[in-house]
Amino acid sequence: MNPKAHRSRASGSAPGPHAEVRFTFEEAERLLLDAEVEKSELIPQGSNYTFALHLKARKTAFYAVYKPASGERPLWDFPFGTLHRRERSAFLVCRFLGWDFIPPTVIRDGPQGEGSVQLYIPPVGNSNYFTLKEESRPELPLLAAFDLIVNNTDRKGGHCFKGQDGRVWAIDHGLTFHPDPKLRTVIWDYAGLCLGGQPLGDLTRLAEALEDGQGPLRRELDALLDPEEVKVFKRRVRGFLKNPKLPSPQEYRSVPWPLI
Repeated sequence: MNPKAHRSRASGSAPGPHAEVRFTFEEAERLLLDAEVEKSELIPQGSNYTFALHLKARKTAFYAVYKPASGERPLWDFPFGTLHRRERSAFLVCRFLGWDFIPPTVIRDGPQGEGSVQLYIPPVGNSNYFTLKEESRPELPLLAAFDLIVNNTDRKGGHCFKGQDGRVWAIDHGLTFHPDPKLRTVIWDYAGLCLGGQPLGDLTRLAEALEDGQGPLRRELDALLDPEEVKVFKRRVRGFLKNPKLPSPQEYRSVPWPLI
């Protein structure tokens, strides 16, 4: 396994460091929070500082991807020091929906201070969105809908892949939940497709949970995001439920660069 290679509808579990080791999502979150950092190594790619962590807890060794707030590059449109919180928020929403294509992600202190720590998922070769599309993976329309509601402004092709467990995984959700429309993605192949069935039921549950200011999901999102971001997020979910059609790209800046 090489954590540096992180390009970075599930059974409710996530792979561990070896094929025979599996964690439930809840177990993975606890391990990510409690584990001792045995080694931290800079991943020399991307605009923000990202580290590969070798963690150990309860005699279990595993890898994670650590994005400290202190290593974020200042952006003109996102408040400094908030990207790691958006990573956690995206995981919480995906987990609540039951779609489970974001690896378990927590916020904790690390060698460079507070940041997001995400379970490392070993990919299959050079798997990316374009290879997944060739496989006609049914998860991709759900991923497109997810990016729409969380307002993902950076869905590059390498930000989703097939793991060695055979599942589709999605990573890099730091540029999400902005209150202004900013959807930029390579996943436009499903434009015009209407979602129905269970996904709409999942989104209805989400909309109801977002209205419950004392519910666990809403409380955690309120602690992670700006009030205006939560307000607009609720509006986007309700809007998509009224017209559950995946959108078409706009003329201006609808695709991130580079594509992979």
